Amino acid sequence: MLLSSPHSHEARSGTSAAKPIVFVVDDDASVREFLKRLIESAGWQMETFALAREFLSRPRALVPNCVVLDVGLPDINGLDVQQRLADRSDMPIIFITGQTDVAMTVRAMKAGAAEFLTKPFGNDVLLEAIRHAIERSAAALGQEAEMQALRGRYASLSGREREVMALVAAGLLNKLVGSELGISEITVKAHRGKMMRKMNARSLPELVHMAAKLGVVTQVFAKAA
Repeated sequence: MLLSSPHSHEARSGTSAAKPIVFVVDDDASVREFLKRLIESAGWQMETFALAREFLSRPRALVPNCVVLDVGLPDINGLDVQQRLADRSDMPIIFITGQTDVAMTVRAMKAGAAEFLTKPFGNDVLLEAIRHAIERSAAALGQEAEMQALRGRYASLSGREREVMALVAAGLLNKLVGSELGISEITVKAHRGKMMRKMNARSLPELVHMAAKLGVVTQVFAKAA
């Protein structure tokens, strides 16, 4: 649960939850207030935090989002915050800092930061960085939703259908699949047809692509080895 604080959630919009959210984490109240006006004027939802711990305790946002993050926070360094969010490709980070540090910039960018801005920076520069970050977030969320749907379809397969899928995706013809599994070629065709429909695969190349995403083909070769 998010910690209660006079600084947290200083600007939570009441608009639709589908609207992109920009998080600002900065211990300077004047910076937060300035960014609040700037970001809300661009039409995005806005939430601000004075401390990194408050921000990190917030539940994950399921809409396109990004964070404008101060490097020199009083509780947790911004670069350490980035490390804690390393698995969150749907939350690009735009760093802001009052000090120029090449090593710090290089470290942040190598770790996947969307941008690293030194104060003072132009309003247009920040807004453009946010636009790109939100587009990146939307793409990541889309890919994640696609993978969840793909895993769901794969989970609907029977054990035999999974075996057929793995072998077909590995390049085996129906006759060889039957020989491998100890079943007739006709039975293989029946399982293959059901599997293709359940996976919503319109062609063999599309099935192979799905199997690669799921790691199914890799598993087959590993077992064979």
